[in-house]
Amino acid sequence: MGSGWSEEQAAQSQPPPPATGSAASHGGAKVAEVKQLGHGLEAILKDADSAVDRSSMDKLHDQLHAGIFLNKRTKKYWMDKKSNSNCFMLFPRALSITWSEESKYWKWKAMEESSNPIEAIELVNVCWLEIHGKIKASELSPGAWYEAAFVVMIKDPAYGWDVPVNIRLKRPDGSKQERKEDMEEKPRGRCDYFFFAYFLLFFCSFFIHLSLFLVLYYRSL
Repeated sequence: MGSGWSEEQAAQSQPPPPATGSAASHGGAKVAEVKQLGHGLEAILKDADSAVDRSSMDKLHDQLHAGIFLNKRTKKYWMDKKSNSNCFMLFPRALSITWSEESKYWKWKAMEESSNPIEAIELVNVCWLEIHGKIKASELSPGAWYEAAFVVMIKDPAYGWDVPVNIRLKRPDGSKQERKEDMEEKPRGRCDYFFFAYFLLFFCSFFIHLSLFLVLYYRSL
């Protein structure tokens, strides 16, 4: 998350042919197969930006492992190959970023994620850095261990990062994991992942909240 762009790839597929009476019946079997692949997969795929090829389990697996864009390329879903657990990346448009629509503070710019265009956001100058994101706990896989991370790129010349940023994860039960991250030590000119929370998910219907915040006189990235 953060000014996030991800490490996964998205696959393009052709829309399925129109269903006939017999095809619709056969399609029911395919839905049953999909339910075995990932927790709540059918509900997740309703937000897919392009059609998912269900003509074979191999093709479906390939797409789910490579990643599928959701909600007009503001999110990405993929299924972990080893555990079949659901994974997500939230891009900047899916986050709440203070003053993100003020051009003197932030700039929206296009970049490529696995040869697919997404919107990234670049920090210009702020005195109040605050980013929030949330994801439905019900879309994550019950019983799976998860890591939460922000993804950023710091470009030279960058200054004002001598004070650590505060990062927090809030679980549906109200408990929190918090830590500070020293951005001054981050490498320049490349995307860097910093993990700040590690948690076991139990099934619930509420949200998991992620936050990054810092209050200081002047910032530039």
